[in-house]
Amino acid sequence: MTEEARCKLSRDVGGGASGVRSRQRVIDHGEVLTPPELVNQMLDLVAWECKRIDSRFLEPACGDGNFLAEVFRRKLETVMESRGRDQARWEFDAVVSVCSLYGIDLLPDNVAACRERLLMVVDEAYLSQFKQPLPEPVRRVVEFVLTTNIVHGDALSLKAADGLPIIFADWSAMTGMMLKRRDYSFGELLGHGAIMSTPLFSDLGRDVFVPKPVSDYPACHYLGVPDARAKSR
Repeated sequence: MTEEARCKLSRDVGGGASGVRSRQRVIDHGEVLTPPELVNQMLDLVAWECKRIDSRFLEPACGDGNFLAEVFRRKLETVMESRGRDQARWEFDAVVSVCSLYGIDLLPDNVAACRERLLMVVDEAYLSQFKQPLPEPVRRVVEFVLTTNIVHGDALSLKAADGLPIIFADWSAMTGMMLKRRDYSFGELLGHGAIMSTPLFSDLGRDVFVPKPVSDYPACHYLGVPDARAKSR
């Protein structure tokens, strides 16, 4: 991204101090973006979870990413503290961190801005840590994960913009910098959420409901994630 584009994104996201981009967007969609000060106050209440790189967060009306971007920054602070100058491990843990972030929004421009904003967070963190751009193979993985995890859709109807059910990928880190992907229907997860927790967004041990994935992918080295194909049934 050029410096001009970064500056434009910084101006566009957040909606200013009022959290409102335009009166028409409020009328049409009820869009009011949470200001950064309130975001940080709320996340401070779950500060420990924000520092865990594999602790999952779902924002069902993510806007341009006010909450998710700050959670990501906090996770990357953990990566920087624990991995230091170990670039290979830093890159893998950064990917694990972005794999834990999920969002849904009604507006396509918000979805695009949220994805770009999260990408900018890891770009800037890597540049700060290693004084060089994020390697293109790692950046490609981050971009791919964001296309699966930040969804254009309606969290109330549980439908994506194309009218199909919202599907989320569950990413599991394995030894040897491997990742395992399984896709689940968001509606099925929420359907059981009233009586027991779900594996994507909770950590309640034996009480967790384990749904059947709609797609299952073979484990692979994390750099190969964009090219992985689901197992045939």
